[in-house]
Amino acid sequence: MSRALRTLVVALVLAVTAPALQPAYEGTLDIARYLRWRTADVLHAQVQDEPAHPRARAPLTILQVNDVYSTVPIDGVGGLARVASIKKQLVAAGRNPLLMIGGDFLSSSVASTVFRGEQMIEALNVTGLDIATLGNHEFDFGVDLLITRMRQAHFQWVVANVVDRKTGSIIGGAAPYVIRKVGGLRVGILGLCLAEESMHLPTIAERVDVLDPLEATAKYLPQMQREGVDVTIALTHLNFATDRALAARFPHIDVIVGGHEHYPITAVEGRTLISKAGSEARFVARIDVDKTGGALQRFYELIPVTSAIKDDPDASRVIDEWEVRLGREMDLPVSTTNVALDARDSRLRASEVNIGNLIADALRAEVNADVAIMNSGGIRGNREIPIGTLTRRTLTQLNPFNNVVCKIEATGRELLQALNTGVSHLPATAGGFPQVSGMTLRVAVGAPAGDRVRDLKINGVPVDASKTYTLALPDYLLHGGDGYEMFGRNKVLVSPEDATLITVAVEKLVGGRSIAPREEGRIVIEQ
Repeated sequence: MSRALRTLVVALVLAVTAPALQPAYEGTLDIARYLRWRTADVLHAQVQDEPAHPRARAPLTILQVNDVYSTVPIDGVGGLARVASIKKQLVAAGRNPLLMIGGDFLSSSVASTVFRGEQMIEALNVTGLDIATLGNHEFDFGVDLLITRMRQAHFQWVVANVVDRKTGSIIGGAAPYVIRKVGGLRVGILGLCLAEESMHLPTIAERVDVLDPLEATAKYLPQMQREGVDVTIALTHLNFATDRALAARFPHIDVIVGGHEHYPITAVEGRTLISKAGSEARFVARIDVDKTGGALQRFYELIPVTSAIKDDPDASRVIDEWEVRLGREMDLPVSTTNVALDARDSRLRASEVNIGNLIADALRAEVNADVAIMNSGGIRGNREIPIGTLTRRTLTQLNPFNNVVCKIEATGRELLQALNTGVSHLPATAGGFPQVSGMTLRVAVGAPAGDRVRDLKINGVPVDASKTYTLALPDYLLHGGDGYEMFGRNKVLVSPEDATLITVAVEKLVGGRSIAPREEGRIVIEQ
């Protein structure tokens, strides 16, 4: 059996049986590290809290979500009102749940663009969130606004490695760690935020110092342990490799409640359980912990958040109020167009069009790339948008898929391969037809598929097949969508976890001004 197949089998077994994870496991059990789970794909059976089951005696229950950008369900899955119900049901059953979020929730979404994350704070307050750490997207609206949002929260912030240069203290009055007494256990929770490239943008770096998370742990973990803790938890927004390094260097950490990756991960590194619950509250990870007898016991369950879980009425009331406000805000003008925007599929999927140029330009500008490719199938509406006002609703209807703007390195040879893939269906229309920015090309439709692109120029200069360029593209193409499978091993400069929604990038480009995009001869079709 291949290693990939073994990983899949073990992932499904864990999803079905949710067994106790004992410290006797050695090495790393890496579950679904690169699997993108959908609810329909995951078999699930809850372990019942019967009196005889060891989990029923565990005094501590951790509930985990991370990377949640929407307060309401997406495609029927997720929703913070359902998460609130899960917590309340456990409380009613006599449990002691601590609801934690592993960062990334103030941005990025259309609602957060409108409300600057305030709707997320109010929703998480009423959901019953107990403890949060910072993710990279908490800084999207600037440090001062982040501090305002932190003050509006009813929950505890923990982050040990983000220092405000103005005060010399941890940002927003957050604690590096907290100790909670739960069911007779003293539970220490240390917070950590990633210190990667996205956190060193000038708008962030001039105001805060983001310290190495492992060095911050080396400073604060001994302090926390000296105060006396029975269970040690790291609440992190780090990439998986850093979480593993954290567990390896600090083996006394019992559980890492993590974020940043957008798919479920359950792993054991040494004696440390690492959990990531995916994104958008599609799942809630439940981790029950018992150390009352001296030996550490952990019981893991990944709970699908579906319509089978009823909305909590109190949470629904607050969330629905924000949704009503969003509906009104969506119809407010953000720009005007002095030309009709051509989003008709018959042209968009077989030729250069002005709306394609506009969106490709937005991708390129968002991540400051040399060039950009946008698949035409990611632009919807199939209509001509008339001259006049553009609202957020119009922009969202054009980009409805929640795709985000990534940035990678690609050679000229790979760009040629990608463009040849995109035009391979001509003269037929296809969703993979590329709309481009920063480059021009001719397409010989009569040539064999795979060898149709001619005279490719990057910013006016003939492409160099061996040169490395930076490319902006949707995460859908980064993951091989529409046949763009040539980028799977390229260096990623802006990952999906760090990226901005395409519709938000477009609004940044056009907001507050009049536009008149046109066809410029970027793609010349030769029959």
